[in-house]
Amino acid sequence: MGYDELVAEGLTTPFEGWDFGVFRGRYEERGDADLPWSYPGLVRERLPGAGALLDLGTGGGEVLASLAPLPARTAATEGFAPNVPVARERLEPLGIEVAEVGDDDQLPFAGASFDLVISRHESYDPHEIRRVLRPGGTFVTQQVGGGDLAEVNEALGAPAHGYADWDLRAATDQLTAAGFTVTWQDEARLPAAFHDIGALVLFLRITPWHVPDFSVERYAEPLRALHATMSAGQPLAAHCHRFALVARP
Repeated sequence: MGYDELVAEGLTTPFEGWDFGVFRGRYEERGDADLPWSYPGLVRERLPGAGALLDLGTGGGEVLASLAPLPARTAATEGFAPNVPVARERLEPLGIEVAEVGDDDQLPFAGASFDLVISRHESYDPHEIRRVLRPGGTFVTQQVGGGDLAEVNEALGAPAHGYADWDLRAATDQLTAAGFTVTWQDEARLPAAFHDIGALVLFLRITPWHVPDFSVERYAEPLRALHATMSAGQPLAAHCHRFALVARP
């Protein structure tokens, strides 16, 4: 397909939950299996001692459902409106409450409600995490770091995204200041590549925080230049930035 067709496809391809299968063969990144830690493993290690679990930013509920069997009381939040019905359809039959939220610092749960709070690629407020955790509770998170796919911004001539300073040290310092002890931590960067301009446009459409002022018209010149190099067999190479930690109040 030509530039116009690929861009049109990127602007209209349906996307729900947080399933990147639509990018297969077009955008490639090393997945969780290539990280030096296992996020599901970190959570599963702590499930046996948890009577109540909260999953922040559950997306379409895919990861949470895969962790079953889950505690008798399990709840999830989701802030991206199109994902809320997808998550409820998947999780409510499992007895999991899905709460639609706006601000990270206003979780709709009473204090000391959960033994385990988990967050995969979702922002959080340390003080709210501490508030909803029971004494002796645990927080487990895997985060997308501020260096994630920074090559995309560079190739477009776009400003660095607003969380460019977000890394393991920043997260650890923030949690420590909120009264947590970080008991385990790790950080990694993994290769990624965009193979066609339609995949890049779709990615930027579903991650509006990455290039906040993105539009096809505003970035037409660098997009066309990237299309030319991609069509010649040279993908846009980038790196995914991930870190994870476990903390307790």
